[in-house]
Amino acid sequence: MIILVQFTKLMTKNSWLILVIFFFNPIRAQDHIPAVEKAFAKLEADSQLQYGMAAFYVVDFATGKPVFERNSKIGLVPASSQKVITAAAALEILGKSFRYETKFGYTGPVQGGELNGKIIVQGSGDPTLGSDRFRDTRKEAIGAALKNSLQAAQIKQIQGGVAGMETGFESTVIPNGWIWEDIGNYYGAGHNDLNWHENQYDLWLRPGRKPGDPVVVIRTVPSLNGQSFSNELTSGKAGSGDNAYLYFIPGKASISIRGTIPCCIDSFRISGAVTNPADFTLRQIKILSGAKGAVETFFGNDELAKISMKHLYTHYSPGLDSIIYWFLKKSINLYGEALVHTLAQRIKGKADYDSGLSIIRDFWALNGIDKKAINIMDGSGLSPQNRVTAEALVKVLLFARIRPWFTVFYDALPLYNGIKMKSGTINGAKTYTGYIKNKSGKEYAFAIMVNNYSGSSSMINKKLYEVLDSLK
Repeated sequence: MIILVQFTKLMTKNSWLILVIFFFNPIRAQDHIPAVEKAFAKLEADSQLQYGMAAFYVVDFATGKPVFERNSKIGLVPASSQKVITAAAALEILGKSFRYETKFGYTGPVQGGELNGKIIVQGSGDPTLGSDRFRDTRKEAIGAALKNSLQAAQIKQIQGGVAGMETGFESTVIPNGWIWEDIGNYYGAGHNDLNWHENQYDLWLRPGRKPGDPVVVIRTVPSLNGQSFSNELTSGKAGSGDNAYLYFIPGKASISIRGTIPCCIDSFRISGAVTNPADFTLRQIKILSGAKGAVETFFGNDELAKISMKHLYTHYSPGLDSIIYWFLKKSINLYGEALVHTLAQRIKGKADYDSGLSIIRDFWALNGIDKKAINIMDGSGLSPQNRVTAEALVKVLLFARIRPWFTVFYDALPLYNGIKMKSGTINGAKTYTGYIKNKSGKEYAFAIMVNNYSGSSSMINKKLYEVLDSLK
């Protein structure tokens, strides 16, 4: 493997620091491992892959040579394993210390402790605001900081409302390629310049006392302004788990709830995605600030200049290293879409998905991965239209291995089957990509992918583990 790390560009509005890495891993120099060949041949012959396809690519760190390759140049659905592509690009371009800023201010005069104006919130796309994953992002911490800043400004009452500033973000919060079944549920939450509690809410339900009984909607937490539900849920068997899905209804204000939840318990919780992240955020800020007026949104820097906002305080997100930890460890799709928007805003001046994805593809092309090998629709891997090769995933891992932020990246990878690797699961698709060390100390980077398998997900998962165990 020959590594050239000398080419740099000066950061400008339309460029970023680039370190060009070229990987030369000649297939002809493979060191075959018979146990791997046998294990993968068994997988390919399995009845679960009768109408499916499997790909596997393994590279030895010490030699830089592939030790196994099968279908590694064929684009397959990567599911959430695609997150390593976004995470590594973001760490290199933005830096592990990057933080989002959310600015709080106000307009209007303050007389006798009374503000005759509005609280203003200007976001930058922070996906962690109001999240329970970090101490300083929880609503209690945001509320305390806001309260202290209001006291410092001698504001005791707010007669006006809360206004949000949207500057430089596209109006579409959902990437192309996401499906209807996903976007109403918590893992399909869209991203905007203002986000709160990862743009999700909890829906509490009361099931019946026997299978087939209707289910009653109890409440949402937080409360949703004017949101109604078209409830088609029924009670399933005891212990049957969460088989409920939330669907946006085109042309209507209500959300449809379909499927089943287990019977015979007092209450059950599912989580949904809010339809308007900015409005949702501002309503939570209104509660925390005690403002009395309405919630509204302004657009553009020109309007921001007109309102003469006085500064209260700036909230800083956790560093990118902490965001990447949760992005990979718990596979939070929202964080991936936030990174796509952020790359676009920082480099192109406007946060839109098309620009952000183009930046990611261009970055990896400069680092030895053909753009056609990363045919992506989003930053998280949720779209079933994504197509990525096993070879591309491994090249990302090889790039990460030599970067100064590698420890951040490696620590964020989950541990499955005793292996540090990122999983990906979508209906009919399963992927693992990561790092493995065998008993003799040899280290490998790998990606294994199966698409269009039949039967049980748990069974195909077990068979993938058997293939990976052959590397140990």
